[in-house]
Amino acid sequence: MKELGLYRTMTTILKKNNIIEIDITDMGVNGEGVGRYDGFAFFVKDALYGDRVKAVITKVNAGYGFAKTLEVLKPSEFRTEPPCPIAGKCGGCQIMPLAYPEQLKLKERKVKKDLESMGGVSFSEGGALFEPIMGMEIPDGGCPVRYRNKVQLPVGLSKDGRPVMGFYAGRTHFVIDTEGCPVAFSEADTLMNVIRGFIEERKLPVYDENTGRGLIRHVLMRKGFATGQIMVCLVINGENLSKYSPGAEEAFVKTLSATGLNIASVCLNINKARTNVILGSRIKLLSGNAYIEDRIGDLTFRISPLSFFQVNSVQTEKLYGKALAYAGLTGSETVWDLYCGIGTISLFLSQRAKKVCGVEIVPAAIENANENAALNGIKNAEFFCGKSEEVFPAMLSEDASFAADVVVLDPPRKGCDSTLLEAILKVEPERIVYVSCNSATLARDIKILGEKYKVEKVAACDMFPHSVHVEVAVLLSRA
Repeated sequence: MKELGLYRTMTTILKKNNIIEIDITDMGVNGEGVGRYDGFAFFVKDALYGDRVKAVITKVNAGYGFAKTLEVLKPSEFRTEPPCPIAGKCGGCQIMPLAYPEQLKLKERKVKKDLESMGGVSFSEGGALFEPIMGMEIPDGGCPVRYRNKVQLPVGLSKDGRPVMGFYAGRTHFVIDTEGCPVAFSEADTLMNVIRGFIEERKLPVYDENTGRGLIRHVLMRKGFATGQIMVCLVINGENLSKYSPGAEEAFVKTLSATGLNIASVCLNINKARTNVILGSRIKLLSGNAYIEDRIGDLTFRISPLSFFQVNSVQTEKLYGKALAYAGLTGSETVWDLYCGIGTISLFLSQRAKKVCGVEIVPAAIENANENAALNGIKNAEFFCGKSEEVFPAMLSEDASFAADVVVLDPPRKGCDSTLLEAILKVEPERIVYVSCNSATLARDIKILGEKYKVEKVAACDMFPHSVHVEVAVLLSRA
């Protein structure tokens, strides 16, 4: 019987705010613990498999419910002390208390399960090869810290009206004020405190999502790990800072310079839209260059505020190296890199291909891609701005020299457009290398490509330690 949020099990009536004790036997896709109470499934926040916890029920549905841990009665053997004081509140590092080797096993299981259940991939004898996950190298018993080269921080107001800056609490728009983040590059801690102090001192109004009023929305910071160059970008709901505080832009640059850090770019991003999208399309440069530089392997890349660049520089080199190996290039192939961003994978592949064609919908990214090709002296890469599902088939139909031998896909989390998958099936390249940050949409797309292709190899790469997210590279060959 289920009525008004109640659910009757064989011996118990469950409802919101009931307290239960439950053994956690698995982990859900969002990092929550999974267990059964009187045969009834619960997803329990802040619980790890192996835990026995006391939890409060937060919601009851037909057949399953949600709960939040109140107390860990018996900790899992895999539970560790997280290196962050707000790990349980922040929505970013969902599984930080889980020992790092177990994080890697959890991600391997998720990828394998998604590809088998939704993609129809077989990893049994004679099927696809599932390679060991590429984890970060850390000391025994340690965990990855300071790996992120990019941080985006929302700015809000405390109950007493002071500016706060940090991260959203899980599944909310409530900003948790923080002094630092152990997974961000180390200079970010200094900068977030300096910038928060500047906003308060200058009395710059903080943006209110409910009214659409106010100025300061987010702070974006990036660092080139190979070069040490740092970018600071304020996202504002306006054209400038000076309207609210005369001379504020010049003062902001001086304040950042006084930190003694290697600040190579200071800019404003103009975003006046009532939207959850963090960045607007316009940039106002205040100091330095409109970009910073970083290196992956032997290649140098220029990165603007609007550019997509993987957040983990160390793991990116491993992932792209795997993509290059899967492409199996001999120097005679024409490669299409669809959803190419600023050309990172394209330029990696160009070192062993006859020709590489990259497609990206963001104009600023294509501009960066062309700059990066010139910066590295690469002349066999060409970039096109537009939708991959439109540009790719159009170019192939117009010019036979663009015929694709290998296609590389690196789409956003939502996966590939179905029209693009149809075009790829029609063109029939020899190999497809699919790089994905979402194994569920990857599995869906592989199922479609399975009409003519079979999965040969799969390799997961832990780009985001302490979170449930994982990157995957897949090699598909024409059947």
